[in-house]
Amino acid sequence: MTSTLTSRLAIAALTASFAVVTTSVEAETLRWARAGDSLTLDPHAQNEGPTHTLAHQIYEGLLQRDMAGEIIPALATDWAVTDDPKVWRFNLRQGVKFHGGEEFTADDAVFSLKRAMKPTSAMKELLASVADVRKVDDYTVDIETVGPNPLLPNNLTNMFMVDEGWTTANDAVEPQDVANGGENYLVRNTNGTGAFMMVSRAPDEKTVLKANPDYWGKGEFPLEVTEIIYTPIQNSATRVAALLSGEVDFIQDVPVQDLERADAQEGLKVVKAPQNRTIFFGMNMGDSDITADNVEGKNPLADVRVRKAMNMAINREAIQKVVMRGQSDPTGVIIPPFVNGWTAELAAYPTPDIAAAKAMMADAGYADGFAIRLDCPNDRYINDEAICQAAVGMLGQIGVTVNLNAQPKAQHFPLIKNKETDFYMLGWGVPPFDSEYVFNFLVHSTTDKYGSWNGTRYSNAEIDALVVSLATETDTEKRNLAINKIWETVQSEQLYLPIHNQILNWGMKDNINFDVQPEDQPHFKFMTFSN
Repeated sequence: MTSTLTSRLAIAALTASFAVVTTSVEAETLRWARAGDSLTLDPHAQNEGPTHTLAHQIYEGLLQRDMAGEIIPALATDWAVTDDPKVWRFNLRQGVKFHGGEEFTADDAVFSLKRAMKPTSAMKELLASVADVRKVDDYTVDIETVGPNPLLPNNLTNMFMVDEGWTTANDAVEPQDVANGGENYLVRNTNGTGAFMMVSRAPDEKTVLKANPDYWGKGEFPLEVTEIIYTPIQNSATRVAALLSGEVDFIQDVPVQDLERADAQEGLKVVKAPQNRTIFFGMNMGDSDITADNVEGKNPLADVRVRKAMNMAINREAIQKVVMRGQSDPTGVIIPPFVNGWTAELAAYPTPDIAAAKAMMADAGYADGFAIRLDCPNDRYINDEAICQAAVGMLGQIGVTVNLNAQPKAQHFPLIKNKETDFYMLGWGVPPFDSEYVFNFLVHSTTDKYGSWNGTRYSNAEIDALVVSLATETDTEKRNLAINKIWETVQSEQLYLPIHNQILNWGMKDNINFDVQPEDQPHFKFMTFSN
C-alpha cells in the first residue's frame, strides 16, 4: 500500500462530515449524454463504469469517492478497525430514508453486502476477503475479513445499499444473473437513498431523474441540479452535434476529432484529465484449441511467442497520434499510474519491429500466420472500434489476419464473462487504486469468488495464492513485493496486450462548474452553475 493510499484511508476514516461551498442559483435541469447506457439498474449485477455512473445518482454505498477521487463518508459516517484486526466497524448515518420512505438501518447494510457477495453478483471479487457481515445494533455494522485487510474501505465505494424489505418483497434477493440472461425487479426499478430519484426510463433512449426532496445531504452538497435527462447517443458525430447545438448541456465523451471545435465554440468548454482506466486486448491462452481461428487442433495464442509477437506488432504511438489525436497515454501494462503497483518499467512498451515479430511467429510455427476474430465494443471506450480497426492492420503485417466483430457493449461484455471470445478488447478502471483489484478480476483463475473477467483462461496456483494473500498482508513491503512478483509473471507471460491509458474529455456549457473525476464518475450532486 502506498503512502498516498494510506493517507487517503486515514483521512477518510477520521472524517465524519464535510462542508461544500454552494452558490445560490435557480433550479437547474441537466441534459446529459454519453455514448452508452447503463446495462442494468440492479446495483450488484454489473461492474461497469456507465452502469455505476447512473447507479451513483440513485444509490449510495457506505463510502464513496468525491470528484477528486478521495474517499469520503456516505451512508457510513466513520469507520475503523476494532480491537480485532480482522474486523472493521462502520457507524451508519441516522435519519436516512430510501426513496420509498423506508428507513436505512444496519439490516439493509448487512443484506446489501451479503447480496453483493452472491454468485450472480459482479461485485463479489471486491468482497472476496470478507468472512462475515454482522449487525451490531441498528446503526452499527461489523465486517470481518479472513485476515487483517487494511484496504477494505477502498473496495466499498461502488458497493451500493438497497432496502432489504423492498428487495425481498419483490423477489430480488439474488442479483440479476447477467451471464444467463436473467431478469429481476431491480433491473428496471429503483429504491435508493441517493440525491436523485427515478422518474422514467427507456433503456438506450432516455432516463429521467428528479432531485430527492428528502435527501440527507442537504447542506453537505451543492445539490443545484434538480432534474437530470440522460440520453445515450452512440454515434460520435450526433453526440457532439447535440452539445454544439445546445440540445444537451454535458457529455462525458467528446470525440477526439471534435475537441478543438467544441472548446472553441462560444458558451462551451472542454475539461480534460487522465482517467484511471487502461485499454487492452485479451487473448484466450488457456484452451488447447479455440473456435475463433482457422487453425485446427491447437491454439496459436497458447504460445507466448505468438503473444509477444502480437504485442511487438502494435504501434501504440501511431494509435495515439492518428486514432486518438494525441488524447491517450501509450502503455505496456494494464494499470494506469494512479494505481499502487505501477512503475515506469512495467509501463514501458516495445518499439514496433515487424521483422522481429515475424521471426517470433515463424519460430512458433506460424510463418504463414493465422486468422482470428477480434471482438470489440463500439459504444464503451473512446474510439474503441477505431482502435480495433487500427490493430487489424498492424497485426496483418505479421500474418495475423484479424476479422473484426464490433458490436454494442451489451452484446460484447457477455462474450468475455461467458468465455465465448478468444480475442477481445477490454478496458479496466481500478476504483480501489490498488493492483489487487486487477488481479482479483483479471489474473486469478476463474472460480466462484475470483477471475470473473479473466477471459485469458490463465490459471497458475502459485499466482492465485499470491493474489489471495494481498487481501490480508499488512506488511507494506511484503505486500508490494508480492504485487511486483505477480506483475512480473503477467508481463513475462504476456497475458494481455496493453494499448493506452485513457484521457477524459468532458464537454459542457461554460456556466457549469465541474471538474473531471478520475474514474469518469460524474456525481451530479457536486455540480454547480455560475450565474
